[in-house]
Formats: sequence, structure tokens, C-alpha cells
Amino acid sequence: MFIRLAQTSSRQGEIAEVVLRNGWGYMRRLLTGGKPDEPKLPPPAVLRNILVELGPVYVKLGQLLSTRPDLLPAEYIETLTELQAEVPPVDWTEVEVVIRQQLRQPLEMVFAHINSQPVAAGSIAQTHRATLKNGQEVALKVQRPGLENVIEQDTALIRLVAEVVAQTEFGQYYDTMALAEEFTQALRSELDFTQEASYTDQLRNNLASSRWFDSKLLVVPQINWDLTTKRLLVMEWLEGGPLLSAQISGDRHGGDPVIERREISTLLLRAFFQQICLDGFFHADPHPGNVFYLNDGRVALLDCGMVGRLDPRTQQILLELVLAIVNLDAQRCTQLTLQLAPPAQPINRAQLEVEFDRLLRRYYSRSISEVNFSKLVYEVLQVARQNKVRIPGNLGLCAKAIANLEAIARTLDPEFNIPNKLRPMMTEVFQRQLVGEDPLVAVLRTALDLKSLSLQSPRQVELLLDQVTSETLQWNLAIRDLDSLRRTFDASANRLSFSIVVGSLIIGAAIISSNVQVNRVYWISDVLFAAASLMGLWLIVSILRSGRLR
Repeated sequence: MFIRLAQTSSRQGEIAEVVLRNGWGYMRRLLTGGKPDEPKLPPPAVLRNILVELGPVYVKLGQLLSTRPDLLPAEYIETLTELQAEVPPVDWTEVEVVIRQQLRQPLEMVFAHINSQPVAAGSIAQTHRATLKNGQEVALKVQRPGLENVIEQDTALIRLVAEVVAQTEFGQYYDTMALAEEFTQALRSELDFTQEASYTDQLRNNLASSRWFDSKLLVVPQINWDLTTKRLLVMEWLEGGPLLSAQISGDRHGGDPVIERREISTLLLRAFFQQICLDGFFHADPHPGNVFYLNDGRVALLDCGMVGRLDPRTQQILLELVLAIVNLDAQRCTQLTLQLAPPAQPINRAQLEVEFDRLLRRYYSRSISEVNFSKLVYEVLQVARQNKVRIPGNLGLCAKAIANLEAIARTLDPEFNIPNKLRPMMTEVFQRQLVGEDPLVAVLRTALDLKSLSLQSPRQVELLLDQVTSETLQWNLAIRDLDSLRRTFDASANRLSFSIVVGSLIIGAAIISSNVQVNRVYWISDVLFAAASLMGLWLIVSILRSGRLR
């Protein structure tokens, strides 16, 4: 299959050559016609090199894979997390062509000035600083020319690889075809900058107010929708630099930068807790390059192209799972993990609980301040993966966001501890779920329910007693797998009856042969013995064929 593609497409041939040159044994056997065993990933460093050589699309695929600890072991996640494409910037003349194609008016009528030197260059786009005619400073995110054709070719190959791997037990369990479709859709969505713009607006609106942090200290850039298209994203320019390399002055705290760093760490944690546990919509890639410290002391979240979504049920279970992890409760972790991801096949629940207990026991003797919380979350997901529990992909995004957030926070504040910071907010969330936003309203609602119950109960009891006394009460029971159990009992009863008949024939034939001396009657015993032998032989054969002799 791969050889055929290599002969018909130069791109597939190039990809096959890169894979082979890096010496991945499994793919080499597959390409040369050998019978492959279960697919084995190349070592993390080799996989990273393959993805980098294959170009921007596969770099992006590696970055997406780094958000799936439910699919890959920890060493792969760690290696792919740092994966960045070493992509040289596109020449300004090519970028200018793309910008002119996307604008409804001549470029000179829209912009007073555009800096031809990019401020950042990535695998999908590069960013330039510009000034509009009205004097507003903006950032232009321009898609790299010719990228759509490359992505179409590469996603076709991704699907083909998934189709091959789907023939194995590994591919069937993880449904590699669905994963390939998920990844290709994610790649395509990153090509549509209007999608990123809408995510940016939604995130900014969600964070515009909060009870846990000062929303004025957290910024998400405004989108200029009049100029934004699928290949050009125009947003406000925020003056600042990456948070971890910025000089934090501490002006708001008497010139003490240490206090301000701690405040920023807490601000980010509270903002992401709100996104994940309340809004169900979160920035899924808050790596250090996407979190800026602005010149006016505010913090900005950039690059909202990758987001995660959680439904209310998943949010509730996830919140309880975080509490179980913090409390090192293996039994509760098992229960909640199976609620999050009902297994596609029977699993050993006791074994899963034993492995959770073995994992969490390593942390029993440690102070909570010594625990790397994101690593612990990753390890919980790894245990689930090893026990064939298919964790939803959005939880991988959530774990990746927590890991990036904790890395930033610990760099700013070495004493930063997520569990201690989370407990007050989790307590408040549980209280709100218990009594609602307004306790008085919750009490009144409960009182009305009790009143309704007290008024209806006598009538319901009267109806029940009437049915009992008039013998019209009916019980509808539905027992799963009862038909198969009934068939098993029927088969056992039939065999037992058959055995009794065979035994009776043998006994009758023996009595006749021992008491009758007349030859004309003696043949009856022979017939009975023959019939009993045939029926007994048939019974033995049927039992052996059923495989239930033991």
C-alpha cells in the first residue's frame, strides 16, 4: 500500500524516505512486505526527529499528540511537549501577496505601516506588527503560503497509516481511524483563523468577570473582525514579552517583584480553574510563549487556536477526581475514572484499584508541597491507559494545560503548590453546587418540593393500597441476560432427561434379557440395547462438541 503511494506521489515518497532513513523497524518491515507485529513506536528522540523532518504539518501533529497522555507513555509526552518547528520566516514579498489577497481594500488604504520583519514565525503562520490608518497598533497573523496543499497530502497519508494500524489489536482498541480524523480536523481548524478569532472572543468574554481574580489584570486581545479572514488574523497589539523572560517590576507591591510573581501565579491558577471547572471552555496551550507580561503589569493569554471543551457532567466528575487525587484516595480514583470513561471491554476493576493505590502510596509520606501535581495527574492517566481505559481526548488537553500552568507557576514561585491553592476554590464550588448561587432560593425550592410531596403522598399511598387489596398490582421486572440463563437451564434439563431415558432403556433391556428365555421375545432386548447405545453415543458427542465436559 505504501509502495503504491510512493510511486504515485512525490510527497508520500519523501515521507517514506524520511521514516526509513530514521530507522523505524516496524515501518521498515511494513514497507518491505514483511508481516508486522503489533505497532511499536520509535524511541521518543527518533519520533521527534521524524516529525521535524517531515515538516510543519507533522510538527503540529506531534504537538497534538503531546496533549494525549492517555495514548502515549510519559517519556513521549515530555519529548513532544518541547517540539517546535525550526521554520525560517517566509519572505515578505510572499507574505504581502497573501495579505493583499485577503483584504477587501488596497493594502495602502488599510495600513499606515507594516513591519516586514516578523516578530514570530511558526509552522502554520507568522506574525507581523502593523499600524492601521486610524493609528491603532495591531498584530497580523498571516498563514504561510501553499500550506493547504501540503496539509491535504499529509492528512491523506495520516489516514492511510491509521487504516493500516487499524488492522491490529492496538488499532482496533484505540480506534486509530477516529483518532486520525480527530487530528486532521484539528489541523484543518487551525488553518481557519476565523475559528481562532471566535475562540479568542469567547475566552475574553468568559474571563471578563470573575469572583476569584481581578479580571482587569488578565487580558485577551481584541479581534478586528473587519479585517480578519480565514488566512489573516488581525488583533490588537499588546506591548510586552513572554512572562518567564520579562522583568517583573513589582510596582503594585512597593517594588517587591517576589510578591508580584506569587500574585501572577495565583491569578493564572484561578483563571484556569474557572475555565476548566466552571466555563467548560479553556485555553489548551498555555505554554510560556503564549503567556505575556505586559508593560503595564497585566498578564495576557495569546494564541487561542487550541481550546478544550468539557460538558457539565465531565466537569463535575473531573472536579471530584482532582479532590480524590489530592486526598490520595485510590478507591475513589478508580470509581471516578470508570465514570469518566466507561470501558469498551471488561476490565479488572480490582487490578485498576491496586495500581492506583500503588501509585498514590508513593506520595503518602510526602508533604503536599513536594508533590508535582501535573506529573501525578499524568501518572493517573497512564495507569488508566495501561488498564485499557479509554480516557476522552479533552482530558488529555486538560492535563497538558495543567502541566504548562504548573511549570510557569513554579518558575515564578518555587513554593507554589496547586493542591493548597485549589482547596478553597473547590470547597466554594461544592458549596455552590449544594445550595446554589442563592441559599435562600435553594431552601425555598426544597420547601416547595417537600410541600408538594406531603400533599401528593397520601393520595399515592391510597392508590397503592387499592391496587394491593384488589389484586391488580403488577410488577414489571427486567433482568438482563435472563434468556441466555433460561436456555442454559433448558439444555441441562434436556440432557438430564435424555440420560434418564437412555438409562431406562439399558435397565429394561437387561431385565428382559435375564428373565425371558423365548428366542422370539429375546430380540426385544437387543433392539433396546442398540437404541440405548446410539442415543448414549449421540449424547456424548453433543456434550463434547459443546466444550462443557468439565
